[in-house]
Amino acid sequence: MDTAAFVDFLLDSDVLAFGDFTTKSGRSTPYFLNFGNLGTGREIDTIARAYADHVAATFDDVDVLFGPAYKGIPLAVATAMSLARDHAMDVAWTCNRKEVKDHGEGGALIGHLPRAGQRVVVVEDVTTAGTSLRETLPLLPGVADVEVIGLVIAVDRLERHTRDDVTALAQVAEEFDLHATALADIDGIVEALSAPANGEPVLGADDLDRIRAYRDRWGVTT
Repeated sequence: MDTAAFVDFLLDSDVLAFGDFTTKSGRSTPYFLNFGNLGTGREIDTIARAYADHVAATFDDVDVLFGPAYKGIPLAVATAMSLARDHAMDVAWTCNRKEVKDHGEGGALIGHLPRAGQRVVVVEDVTTAGTSLRETLPLLPGVADVEVIGLVIAVDRLERHTRDDVTALAQVAEEFDLHATALADIDGIVEALSAPANGEPVLGADDLDRIRAYRDRWGVTT
């Protein structure tokens, strides 16, 4: 899926919105991404196909997809299904529980229980500070000696976290020693919406000025 088609999908499914919002980190932002709005089978299948295509093109050898609770859970499951159907890649999936189960089979993970030596790719919607990764990645080595090789998110906001010279996504990649990548980034999205191949621009001059001001304050130049 090219950037223009991906952006159309984000708008049509009410994932991407422009206005006045506050991010989890407390920043006032002129745009917001909410992948929790993907509520139909077609929508989750569409995003899963995009993730699966990206995973198959980026990583040579993947054994397990890990989806951090909660939004990562349907992404991991649906992407694993798409990899099997569209790429002949039978990849396992696993997700964490927010609360550790103390009855039945117990444990903090559901789905496949990782085994020693398996290569894991994490799938998430967005990441800013890497908080969920810091909370959930220690669960995997606690079960088995796995190798977490990658992180795939839908949109890179191209913002810094605690350093001015790299994006938060690049900082997460460096900290966890993995390959972090995104299906699209905010600059590509803004370009697609301000100068579409067909139809009127979605973003006007005021929108672009607000986004530019936000990027000047919090962004990292690419």
